[in-house]
Amino acid sequence: MPVDMVRFEKRAEVIKAMANAARLVIVEELSKNEKTVGALTELVGLDISTVSRHLLILRHAGIVSCMKSGTRVLYRLRTPCVLNFFDCVEKVLNGEDEPADCCSGEN
Repeated sequence: MPVDMVRFEKRAEVIKAMANAARLVIVEELSKNEKTVGALTELVGLDISTVSRHLLILRHAGIVSCMKSGTRVLYRLRTPCVLNFFDCVEKVLNGEDEPADCCSGEN
C-alpha cells in the first residue's frame, strides 16, 4: 500500500508552523490563557505586525483560533495536544529515553 503523502505534507505544514522560536513562545503563552495580540507583542518583544503574521500562520495550521470580544480579538490555543510535542522535544534535548547509540562511528 502506498504511503499517503498528502497526510505527511499536512503534518509537515503543522510542524513548519511551529518551527519558529517566537511562535513557540506564543503557543506556550496561549496554553496558559487567552491573550490579545498586544499582550503577545509585549511577551515576545516583536512589533505588532510581526506577531500578527505569526498568529496568522498558527491559525492557518489549526493550532490557534481567535474570537472577538467587544472591540478586542482574543487568541487561544485551539489544539492543546501540541504541548505533548513540546514535552517530546524536551526529552530529546535532555537525552531522555535514549536507546543505546548504534551509530557511534564504530563498524
